[in-house]
Amino acid sequence: MPAFQTVLSRFNEAFAPHRIDELAATRDRFGMGAGLDYAVDLATENTSPMNRMLKSYLGKLPPAIREAIRAVIMQALEMSPPTQITFAWAPGYDYEMQVWQAPDTKDTRGGITVLLRSRYPDDRHPLA
Repeated sequence: MPAFQTVLSRFNEAFAPHRIDELAATRDRFGMGAGLDYAVDLATENTSPMNRMLKSYLGKLPPAIREAIRAVIMQALEMSPPTQITFAWAPGYDYEMQVWQAPDTKDTRGGITVLLRSRYPDDRHPLA
């Protein structure tokens, strides 16, 4: 979906290597139970349609997945040095999340990738 590509490219910019150190200074905003609104506001203008769409989408994710995303962000920001996060989305039937991490090496920085799978935001889930 084009909107997800647009939003995730902005989300990835917020968590990119050239901003991750600066973002780590705000890691308390990602503490236990903090939610993901701050991350969305970093990536999109607070009153924009993309901001509302992403907050709505994240609000529909199962609570365990939302909390897992928050925990990945917190862990990446607490690492020394903080670690880049790349977010991706793919269409799927149910809600899924995959996470993998490439550790830093002596020559290059690693990173964490978070892949979310779900229906398109406007698709009605059979259990809804």
